[in-house]
Amino acid sequence: MQTTHLGKNSPIPQSPEEASLDYVPNPRQGKNYLIRFAIPEFTSLCPVTGQPDFAHLVIDYVPDKLIVESKSLKLFLGSFRNHRAFHEDCTVGIGEKLFTEMKAQWLRIGGYWYPRGGIPIDVFWQSGAAPQNVWLPEQGVPPYRGR
Repeated sequence: MQTTHLGKNSPIPQSPEEASLDYVPNPRQGKNYLIRFAIPEFTSLCPVTGQPDFAHLVIDYVPDKLIVESKSLKLFLGSFRNHRAFHEDCTVGIGEKLFTEMKAQWLRIGGYWYPRGGIPIDVFWQSGAAPQNVWLPEQGVPPYRGR
C-alpha cells in the first residue's frame, strides 16, 4: 500500500484540481457495508462575490475494491477553502470525483449549505440505486430553521 499523504507532511493543495486523493484496498472486500464521512465545516468561496460559503457535507458510499484514505480526503476538501464555485458545482463535483476515481459500488453526497441572502441551498447527488442489503441511515442533518 503506497500513499501520497498518510504519514507525511502534506500542505493543503491550492485548488481541488491540484489535489490528489489516495485510495487503499478495502479491508472487507466482498461485504456490502456503508462508509460515512460527515464534514460539518466545509468552506468554499462564492464565484461571483468571493464571499465565503459554508456547508455541512455528508458523504455515504458502499466500497468495492478501494476505500478513500481519510487524510487525503481532508486535504482535498480543504482545497476548496479558496476555490470559487457554486454550491451545486462543489457538491456534485466532489461526489463524482470520489465515485469515479474509487469505482465505488454506490455513493451519495448531501450538501447542506448555510443561508446566503436568506436562502439555504441543499444539494444532493447519488450515483444510482443503492445496493440491496445495505443499511442507509438518514443523513442526520436537520433542515434549516430560521429564527
